[in-house]
Amino acid sequence: MTDLNDIVDQAKAAFSHAATPADLENAKALYLGKAGRLTELMKGMAALSVDDKKSRGAAINLAKQAIESALNDRRKALANAELKLQLQAEALDVTLPGRQRGAGGLHPVTLTLERIESIFGSMGFEVAQGPEIETDWFNFTALNTPQDHPARSMHDTFYVEGGTESAPHLLRTHTSPMQIRYAVQHVKKYRQASGVDDTSPLFSGDMPEIRVIAPGRTYRVDSDATHSPMFHQCEGLWVGENVSFKDLKFVFTDFCRTFFESDDLVLRFRPSFFPFTEPSAEIDIQFQQGPLAGRWLEVAGSGRVHPNVIRNMGLDPEKFIGFAFGMGPDRLTMLRYDVNDLRLFFDGDIRFLSQFQ
Repeated sequence: MTDLNDIVDQAKAAFSHAATPADLENAKALYLGKAGRLTELMKGMAALSVDDKKSRGAAINLAKQAIESALNDRRKALANAELKLQLQAEALDVTLPGRQRGAGGLHPVTLTLERIESIFGSMGFEVAQGPEIETDWFNFTALNTPQDHPARSMHDTFYVEGGTESAPHLLRTHTSPMQIRYAVQHVKKYRQASGVDDTSPLFSGDMPEIRVIAPGRTYRVDSDATHSPMFHQCEGLWVGENVSFKDLKFVFTDFCRTFFESDDLVLRFRPSFFPFTEPSAEIDIQFQQGPLAGRWLEVAGSGRVHPNVIRNMGLDPEKFIGFAFGMGPDRLTMLRYDVNDLRLFFDGDIRFLSQFQ
């Protein structure tokens, strides 16, 4: 029995020195494996008498049970030690305050776009949305933009795959194409309703006035503190039989004073040039109070719709006339909230954006 007691003691010592589960399995193999010490003792029982086999077998089984018990105890100890290390590595300080999920909100430029739509909606203007990938016809040609105009250059415009060399596709540089798209659909609707021959080039029948704004994303090759390759524009169009420049001044003045909530806001219409309007004017505003008081700030371009653009809408310029304007909601947002760097709106910094919620 002494030899069995020694084997058990040696097995327990080997198990206690095993630092990892792999070491423990190697130690197990020395005593309980196919070539282990207890297994060898079991093989030597063949030469014993029946009575000796019974007594020797019982003793070996007791030794085996003692070794297996020591093995299981060491396995549990190693597992507990590993778990303890894992818990220490992943420890959480439950006394720290929890992280609350903040309430979401609309982007400041989105708030501005909604405000613009609401104000013009109260004046009877509809809102039109359209594709951001445009054809050359709607983006340039239909708007009376000549072939050699700088805006058609790749230095100013993002061209994309599709189309042809003579009619390329591009990321729209303004939302004015929607004025043409909307007007063409409007004219088509009332041309059919009035029974006018579809083959006639220009419509000169009776139809309701066209009043529409087209807000949305636009793209140009430009990037600095006040310009972004992606930015927003809102174009407006009013076409009818008796729409004058005076209507333009009244509508846009009323819009600006309502948008900035300032009845003493002063507007200036400064002569300019745009290929799609004639005459054309830049629109400047002047605040009478606050940090910008006294300064003239450009906020939009405008003018009477050029007769060629009226024709491209499918209308007779001898009967229909109108005005158009285009403004940057991003710039209006900067002025409304006194922000001096356009890039802040598109950096995705929650600390900045949360101020507008």
